[in-house]
Amino acid sequence: MKKILLPTDFSEQAEYALKVAASLAKQNDAEIYLMHMLELPSHFLSGDTNLNVPEQLLFMKIANERFEKTMEKEYMKDITVHVTVESQKAFDGITEAIIQHDIDLVVMGSSGASGLKEMFIGSNTEKVVRTADAPVLVIKNDMDHFKVDSFVFASDFSEDQKLVFEQALDFANSFNSKLYLLYVNTPSRFVSTAKAEQKMNNFIADFEIPNFEKHIYNDDTIEHGILNFAKSIDADLIGMSTHGRQGLAHFFNGSISEDLVNHAMRPVITFKI
Repeated sequence: MKKILLPTDFSEQAEYALKVAASLAKQNDAEIYLMHMLELPSHFLSGDTNLNVPEQLLFMKIANERFEKTMEKEYMKDITVHVTVESQKAFDGITEAIIQHDIDLVVMGSSGASGLKEMFIGSNTEKVVRTADAPVLVIKNDMDHFKVDSFVFASDFSEDQKLVFEQALDFANSFNSKLYLLYVNTPSRFVSTAKAEQKMNNFIADFEIPNFEKHIYNDDTIEHGILNFAKSIDADLIGMSTHGRQGLAHFFNGSISEDLVNHAMRPVITFKI
């Protein structure tokens, strides 16, 4: 993990995420790409230079002043930071930055169970979580020190999850985390304990996992099962996969990753298949 992308709107939640990104950067000797997207009203970007240049310059100036204050924070010391302020839609800017800078991890802030409001409005966050080619770590709360002693990785343990699990395992190993491998049984997708255990055993046979437990958890929905299990062990992090633009298949049907990011009050990391 050498390149971390942190999109910011300078909100309180964005600063929570930046603190985590800074902690990760120091632990991994990584660089931070700190970016702010000026999502200006359409008439500012109409091409009328008499109209849009003064406004753009003003917003650019304000953003750069905020970045200067951010860089003065104690937790930002001794970190290599690349600052970008651009006039385009947040989702487009994030997507381009991931490719352009070969980003290893995106860290984002979120306002919590009431919805993802502060940093990315509405569908922007859902698009990033669902489609980003890099893992996306979503932070809800202020943390003095980001630790991952207990990491819940929820899956249906099908073959197409193996590449995702490799990424999750690398992340867990970087923190010496204990992995809790979780299969959630629901009434609509019920399998016997024996079949679920066999599926999990076949899946992990291809991996060396230093410290882990397997769990089969029954609940009314997959989302509730993940949240309730994570709460029961006071997990530091929840991990899952997404299927990108094709939607979430298998275990993560519908919008389960977006829902979890919305409702989980603990950090969530997603990996695109």
